[in-house]
Amino acid sequence: MWYLIENEVDYKKALDRFEEIRHADRASLEHKEKMLLVTLISNYETEVFPVEDIDPIEMIKIRMEDFGFKPSQLGNKSSVSKVLNYKRPLTLTMIRNFSKILRIPSGFLVQEYELKQ
Repeated sequence: MWYLIENEVDYKKALDRFEEIRHADRASLEHKEKMLLVTLISNYETEVFPVEDIDPIEMIKIRMEDFGFKPSQLGNKSSVSKVLNYKRPLTLTMIRNFSKILRIPSGFLVQEYELKQ
């Protein structure tokens, strides 16, 4: 049974369990447990590891890696790729989707960042 993560020991246990059930079938109880762990881990990381200095695109990349997502799983592969390569700004729809899928607060995703020419 899971509770709020309050310390490093709980955090490590949650990360270890997440890795064990990372690829659980969507129809399974393990998938529900995985999604709960995503929320608990994200909440703990937000409190313990402030992310104000990381730009939104880097945070998206980090969370994609954390949860094992590929660009094609986040929307139109071409559009997502352009965003991840700083060629295109995030749209409101992308912000909503990324926030929901990657468990990133939408307020964080609206921060300004520079595009590459």
